[in-house]
Amino acid sequence: MMFSITPEQKACQDKADCFSKRWVMPFAEANDKTETLDPCVKRSLAEEGYLGAAITKEYGGLAYDNIMLGLLNEAVGKACASTRSLLTVHGMVSKAVEKWGNENQKKKYLPKMASGSIIGAFGASEANAGSDISGMEATAVKSGRKYTLNGEKTWTTMGQIAGLFLIFAKVEGLVSAFLVEKGLPGFEIEPVNGLLGSRASMLARLKFTNCEISEENLLGNTGAGLSHIAQTALDYGRYSIAWGCVGIARACLEHSSKYVKTRKQFKSFLFKHQLIQKLLTEMAVSLEASRLLCLKAGWLKDSGGYESVGYTLMAKYHAANMVNQVSKQAVQIHGARGLHDSYPIERLFRDAHINEIVEGTAQINEILISSNTIRRYGL
Repeated sequence: MMFSITPEQKACQDKADCFSKRWVMPFAEANDKTETLDPCVKRSLAEEGYLGAAITKEYGGLAYDNIMLGLLNEAVGKACASTRSLLTVHGMVSKAVEKWGNENQKKKYLPKMASGSIIGAFGASEANAGSDISGMEATAVKSGRKYTLNGEKTWTTMGQIAGLFLIFAKVEGLVSAFLVEKGLPGFEIEPVNGLLGSRASMLARLKFTNCEISEENLLGNTGAGLSHIAQTALDYGRYSIAWGCVGIARACLEHSSKYVKTRKQFKSFLFKHQLIQKLLTEMAVSLEASRLLCLKAGWLKDSGGYESVGYTLMAKYHAANMVNQVSKQAVQIHGARGLHDSYPIERLFRDAHINEIVEGTAQINEILISSNTIRRYGL
């Protein structure tokens, strides 16, 4: 494993940073306050090709390697966590379709996803089934060449603007996955507001009442929804979020480093105070540790390493924990200013906490990581 990125990856990083500064960061504050993602942001992502970054060139995507995808999510996450959540969930659906879809499904949906003409959303969570996806209550009953879908999904990221939903439901007790298009009879979408952070993630509650979908929209085989399709999507989601956490932490460290050079207390700039130096040291070391875990996870994915899933879990777990601590330290450095929405630190602090919940809570990740640890070291 190399500890430096390639020139091509560096060029991708620089481009993503410049793009985010110009087209994402200026909208971040308004996105947060209005709890909506400015249409200009989505349009810019589509025009730049970033909505197809995780899709192969065969279907109109950029075919980024996993390191490039990580660097893109870091750059966008640094500017606006809600915008990064669009990249995450859209990528989750496109990855699932490209790996498990048949050729007709790939040709029908992936070019549209790559161009941004449709947005993908992941519908697994329910009111009574969050971390335990197998406990879902949504059902799909087959009759002839159609399935009748009934049930509800909640906390669906980008559900308000998505055109294609990856929906999980039980078929004769077996969790299966379906590609469901917006606008079908019996399919209702209700906005969900009031989230602590990542407020412009455009959450929605989905309701299916005798919603008929073609058998052609079954993704993969009956019963493969949880063991194969959801795991593919969640693995990508965790990887994307881990890098997004690195982005938020980087923003916290940059704001804090600038602030301590301008703020004086006891007739000295803050950066001359040893306890402030200690906070900055801990922030920097924690950030770099998470970045290295993310790089290793990406390197393993690109090299076909069988440990890539385990390292992705560790990267997400460490980065989500790290960004909560780093954002808390950034608030401490800024004092009262860190608690007010006139400074970006307040938003970054709220956005940070979301990452210990989504795509597997910290506790679920601890269970999964411990299981991998026993298999790896308990020989």
